Amino acid sequence: MSIERTRVSALYRFARFDDPAALRTSLLDVARAAGIRGTLLIAGEGINGTIAGAPEALDRVIAHIRTLPGCADLSLKHGWADANPFHRLKVKVKREIVTMGQPVDPLTDAGTYVAPDEWNALIADPATLVIDTRNDYEVAIGTFAGAVDPHTASFADFPDWFRAHRDTLMAEKRRVAMFCTGGIRCEKSTAFLKSEGVEAVHHLDGGILRYLEEMPASDSLWSGECFVFDQRVAVGHGLAPGTYGLCHGCRMPVSAADRASPLYVEGESCPACHGTRDPVRRAGYAERHRQQRLAEARGEAHVGRVFDAHHADE
Repeated sequence: MSIERTRVSALYRFARFDDPAALRTSLLDVARAAGIRGTLLIAGEGINGTIAGAPEALDRVIAHIRTLPGCADLSLKHGWADANPFHRLKVKVKREIVTMGQPVDPLTDAGTYVAPDEWNALIADPATLVIDTRNDYEVAIGTFAGAVDPHTASFADFPDWFRAHRDTLMAEKRRVAMFCTGGIRCEKSTAFLKSEGVEAVHHLDGGILRYLEEMPASDSLWSGECFVFDQRVAVGHGLAPGTYGLCHGCRMPVSAADRASPLYVEGESCPACHGTRDPVRRAGYAERHRQQRLAEARGEAHVGRVFDAHHADE
């Protein structure tokens, strides 16, 4: 008997929401009625999130989101999972849908959108400064050849990093090209650079996910895998599931080599966090992992399996 797979939909849209709290109420009702799970963030600047469920259920929720002010052209990417990577639904009102902490307006001031089939030529040009706007743990498992890694722990760190390194970065460069997972961070980053006086700014339309979905692996300039904010952890070309797992101690991605390390303890720690957790916390992780395995054996969901989306709005 075939098992129906779960669709995972990542979405965002910068828009003008005068009353995000009111929009949250109606959206929460629709999403609950459809039985979907995941996280949606709403702010005065728009909507952002990842949700999963049966395709027809997701279609109903997405159709509702498209009726929100300015959201008809919602940025949307689909993937598939063998089981729903989320175990609850969260719809939150935030100050920003992606936290930068700068007074910028991506709706009117974003840079030039570049389609995946035009991206290779742009970043291969020596006159283009290519910047990965994601966080350090994301860049570590995959990025575009030649891209600058800001080594930031949070997207909110990006403005200070750019200001501190601007002169060196922009030397002998005529334009900037930026990218991120789904497009939202690089879209906001271009608005920030323009507010800093940089005019020739471009970003990858649809982000890495659209590039990996549309660009044949044989023509790709992408190296590695792309971290995603759900239990899939990482994806490759064609958005196929990647090889990385998740450390349930520090919530960072772990490679096959990490899992082979004597410092890796499933459900407790990985080489990056081994020795940084006290015995009480490690015992708690171990018990949570044991309960997860027991729940899976019974065919039940366990709240401990919920992906810790502590970076989802970055």
